[in-house]
Amino acid sequence: MDESFKPLTDFLIETGIERVPHTGKTYLAHLIGVYRFMERAGCTLELCRAGMFHSIYGTEQFQGFKLPLESRSELAQRIGARAERLAYLNCAMDRASLDRALEDDGETYRIRDRLTNEEVTLTRADFEDLCRVHLFDWLEQAPRSRLGWDYRRSAYRRMAQRLGPAAVAAYEQVFAQEPSRS
Repeated sequence: MDESFKPLTDFLIETGIERVPHTGKTYLAHLIGVYRFMERAGCTLELCRAGMFHSIYGTEQFQGFKLPLESRSELAQRIGARAERLAYLNCAMDRASLDRALEDDGETYRIRDRLTNEEVTLTRADFEDLCRVHLFDWLEQAPRSRLGWDYRRSAYRRMAQRLGPAAVAAYEQVFAQEPSRS
């Protein structure tokens, strides 16, 4: 059990995010949902924390709340430096660059930081953990999202396949909810 879970949710509540809407629920409920989904899938505490803060600085799609980037060091103290870096990268990445990197199979991967317009080089472990955070964020909200079931579907499928059986099972569990197209 994560002893910092309550202090982390208290911190989020202090920012006022429980009043911010997100895919048919509150932003806070979505963040907690991502954390819990990752936890059930066997992700590490570090990854669950990164998942909880996956969009805290805003993303390409979600701009409903943004913690100032000047708060990065404070957040790193709360959730850990690596978890904060993964959360930042999930916020800052150009999603098309992530999708292109999914085609690679090397020891390093490159994505573009859309905030700085710089290329970021990631180790295989960091890239796969970023994919894990990004995938579980989408899986938590896909059934409620206005973007629809087909939004970047092949990219999310590739992420799940890259990450192994637990991610594939989570992907299949969520996509089994898709209404039939008859």
